[in-house]
Amino acid sequence: MGARRSPVAAPAVASLLLLLLVSFWSRAAAVATADGGARAWTTALQQHVAFFDSDKDGIVSFSETETGLRSIGFGFAAATAAATLINGVIGPKTRPENATTSTFSIYIENIQKGIHTSDSGSYDAQGNFVQAKFDEIFSKYGKTTPNALTESELEQMRHANRKDNDFKGWAASKAEWDQLYGLAKDKNGLLHKDTTRTVYDGSLFYKLANKTGPSGN
Repeated sequence: MGARRSPVAAPAVASLLLLLLVSFWSRAAAVATADGGARAWTTALQQHVAFFDSDKDGIVSFSETETGLRSIGFGFAAATAAATLINGVIGPKTRPENATTSTFSIYIENIQKGIHTSDSGSYDAQGNFVQAKFDEIFSKYGKTTPNALTESELEQMRHANRKDNDFKGWAASKAEWDQLYGLAKDKNGLLHKDTTRTVYDGSLFYKLANKTGPSGN
């Protein structure tokens, strides 16, 4: 059994998963095909979400999201609440017209439809990672320390990305960046670029899963 992590508060769960909007996972994730072969997900966003697709069928069910969250340290109640919110919001947006599964199921092939506005632009409309936009976050707003952001600099970046009257986008952006800052800042209150990438690229999920063991145990 791995070392148990403290459960993450339920309101923060959605923001952690909404890092789908600014994440990049460099390893190829595969999904089984009907003929028994495997195809690689082509966009960074698809690859990131694939962590939660435990049976590799290209669909992330409510139970898979819940189990995945528990594997990275969420308590049972927090994981259930988070999965309800995440799959409830993203599932219908990614659902094909001919789908027969639950509306709570997230279809990885359509995950780009879950991207919100007023974000950093680190994803393009197809879900591809945009390195230049990610780098710009730190080069443009990290004035106190190179390749790092203070809390106020992070706030400046977030406000600069706001679209007019995009209240839902503002809320989503604030939630994900606030959670990221709380999760990854150092003892001096700095959010470092390299540390941030371990959250963005999805590798954080694998690291946490290795620490907590199966289902967070």
